[in-house]
Amino acid sequence: MNVLLYIIIGMMAVVGGWWFIRHQRKLRLRAHLMQEAIRNRDFTFRMPTDGMFFGERAMQDTLNQLGETIRQQVNQSEVESWERLTRVLTHEIMNATAPITSISQSLLNRTDVKETPLEDGIRAIYEISQHLNNFVVNYRKMSELEKPVLTNIGLYTLTDEISKAYPELKWELNVPADLTVRADIGMLRQVLMNLTKNAIEAHAQKMVVEAEKGEMICLYIGNDGLPIPAENRQSLFVPFFTTKRGGSGIGLSLSRRMMVLQGGILELSERMCQGCHTAFILKINHSS
Repeated sequence: MNVLLYIIIGMMAVVGGWWFIRHQRKLRLRAHLMQEAIRNRDFTFRMPTDGMFFGERAMQDTLNQLGETIRQQVNQSEVESWERLTRVLTHEIMNATAPITSISQSLLNRTDVKETPLEDGIRAIYEISQHLNNFVVNYRKMSELEKPVLTNIGLYTLTDEISKAYPELKWELNVPADLTVRADIGMLRQVLMNLTKNAIEAHAQKMVVEAEKGEMICLYIGNDGLPIPAENRQSLFVPFFTTKRGGSGIGLSLSRRMMVLQGGILELSERMCQGCHTAFILKINHSS
């Protein structure tokens, strides 16, 4: 009897030891995956909590939430850094182009310049400097955003409004009718319009809008336009970056700033809606 008891205890110890080692290896793998995600600036990681003790589960839930917090802070820091840089650049551009515009305009009014070979060259200098001045002025107007006024917004009503404003596109709205978010309606409408205009410029025929509930409301905006080349994906939200002829490179960077001011996020989504080649994700706070 004692021998059988010892055998049972021994088997339980072996099984328990094997389970403990296997459990620790799983935890170590989770830690490694999270470390690699952070190293690659991917803060979207969410590790499952199945098979964990309650203390481990609480720790994993906290780490999952921490990833989202880091993601928001990184986006906010990037926006603030680009704001400071562009403020300096626009100031320097204005200082440099203002005298060029003034001098070239004065030269064009001189009688000894009119109808001479010099006129075309001076006019080109004037027009380019004027274009730069107008660009900086417009950017300043757009970037000097007022403090957002947060209200509860019906998400379906707003997305339906946007879809009716662009009837040339085929729209698929998968947004619950009762879903509300806490945001500035003017800013959120502008962000959605910017994404729609970008899709049209990419020759999209269809827009897909899907909403998911979580810690924040996730709104996926997909389109079937030309896909974004891999080499451009990291630069999409950089101010003045554009691949379009005549583009300003302001729309997406301004849209991200609007979302950050509201406590939200705007990113290029790795998840593709069905039939879409490009998708963005907006993360918006729940209504209060």
